[in-house]
Amino acid sequence: MDESASATSEPGIHTAPRTDISQNQGKFRIHFNFPGRAVPGHDDHGYGPLATVVESFMDPGTLIRMHQHRNEEIISWVPAGVMRHDDRQGNELVTDAEHLMVMGAGSGFWHAEETLAADPPLRMLQIFVRPHGLDLEPEIQHEPIPGPEPNEWRYLFGPEDGEAPLRVRNEVQFYDCRLDEGASTTLPSRAGWDTYLYVFEGAVRIGPDGTALGHTESALVKGVEDVAVTAREPSILVAFCIDPGAPVTRQGTIGR
Repeated sequence: MDESASATSEPGIHTAPRTDISQNQGKFRIHFNFPGRAVPGHDDHGYGPLATVVESFMDPGTLIRMHQHRNEEIISWVPAGVMRHDDRQGNELVTDAEHLMVMGAGSGFWHAEETLAADPPLRMLQIFVRPHGLDLEPEIQHEPIPGPEPNEWRYLFGPEDGEAPLRVRNEVQFYDCRLDEGASTTLPSRAGWDTYLYVFEGAVRIGPDGTALGHTESALVKGVEDVAVTAREPSILVAFCIDPGAPVTRQGTIGR
């Protein structure tokens, strides 16, 4: 078990452009967003227990064959369309805008993902959280989630002792928000934690200086609370409150 790397930069809002780290496998394409790279002087591509946020695309009729993950928590967030999952534990699950899936790989979890030919093109996020310990018991959660309210943050997953609909085995909270053009909200925060914001769709301004963030751009807010976010156009946002000092493991299959 490792301790999280500490950032050496001062508190503030650190922005990052669209990632240029990607893989193209034809009908399956992914872009890796590394929250730690937004922060000057930070010696880790992740940020505490949040390893990476992956933007994933699957064309209709795509099969990602059975494969194994270990020592990472993988959250599938699907704002539209469907992602079909099956695994060696006999689960056949559909994750869509009304469901969230958390796969705790632990000591080892085999699964496959698929879109059928009749399914729409899929764009989703797959979020990789570093667990607090090695070789935990494998588990899967697949639950309905409350419907979104316009211009309000929806709390979707959090630590094991929290009140979110689903849980992860480390100190990360996850929210999403659908923000109307011209509407404002306050970025989720927690005392002593930092917040990572990712613009899934649209464009916003953030903070007292109105820093602009566009489609697939992001910001790591370090040591600052009550940060305003205003939509320049209809936007879909996700945010992570992160304990940067939480103990983590770095032996995940992808989310190292």
